[in-house]
Amino acid sequence: MKKYIELSLEVQEAKASGQAVVALESTIISHGMPYPQNVKMAREVEQIVRDNGAVPATIAIIDGKIKIGLTDEELEIFGKSPNVAKVSRRDLAQIIATKQLGATTVATTMICAELADIKVFVTGGIGGVHKGAETTMDISADLEELAQTDVAVICAGAKSILDLALTLEYLETKGVPVIGYGTECLPAFYTRESEHKLNFFTDSVDVIAETLKTKWELNLKGGAVITNPIPVEYAMDQDYINGIIDQAIREAEENHIVGKDSTPFLLGKIKELTGGKSLDANIELVKHNAKVGTQIAVSFNEKLSDNKLRV
Repeated sequence: MKKYIELSLEVQEAKASGQAVVALESTIISHGMPYPQNVKMAREVEQIVRDNGAVPATIAIIDGKIKIGLTDEELEIFGKSPNVAKVSRRDLAQIIATKQLGATTVATTMICAELADIKVFVTGGIGGVHKGAETTMDISADLEELAQTDVAVICAGAKSILDLALTLEYLETKGVPVIGYGTECLPAFYTRESEHKLNFFTDSVDVIAETLKTKWELNLKGGAVITNPIPVEYAMDQDYINGIIDQAIREAEENHIVGKDSTPFLLGKIKELTGGKSLDANIELVKHNAKVGTQIAVSFNEKLSDNKLRV
């Protein structure tokens, strides 16, 4: 296994000293935002993680290796390169074997984080059940990964381009906890609220960390979703953004865009139709998730350390 994984020096030092490490995905850099905002955002998010007491580990596939932590130069390559493959579980072995550049999705970042023994992962939003999935079967691999991989994902919910009710139903069926941080309902990425109430919500990162620790000590396999709403000042009006999303979905259908091309198309169209406001919102919610996710990771790490001392 070691021949496929390479930890950055910063991540190696953090693990050796017992410091918390937070996983970050690379698809948001290569496919989620244009250059140079993507690289600027990635560097700022990494610094937020450091400022809050942990070490960032942006994960990507480079030259036949799973890189756990990227250098500044590697971040720049990912931000600029036009031919970075978007890598989900299905693609991981092929991209490594053929030594292509690969950006990890939520699902693949979870896989790689678990291989590197990193329990907390920060991103923008998770994938889910697409509208019309009853006929298309278009369901994100993120959900199945959450059911089987022991990594907590901190996000601003799921985008309302998805069927949020069916997404929650799917997660419930698979036994994946969805925890609201500072919210009683599932955030819808660009907006702080949706009509979907959550079973479990709290304002305490320590309660979330203790819940994660208990879940995994009980050998309850799988991850957890911690939903952290976009900050109030950057949240978009629900009716406005839902109208934009409906228009983007119609254009995707008219152009027969499906599968893994669907989300990048929709995000690009939403950015165009909002005059760039959706991109600003996306960047700010990722930064906010990085702050909260790091606080959870630090608390989780402290609880693990306390356990070891007691033993």
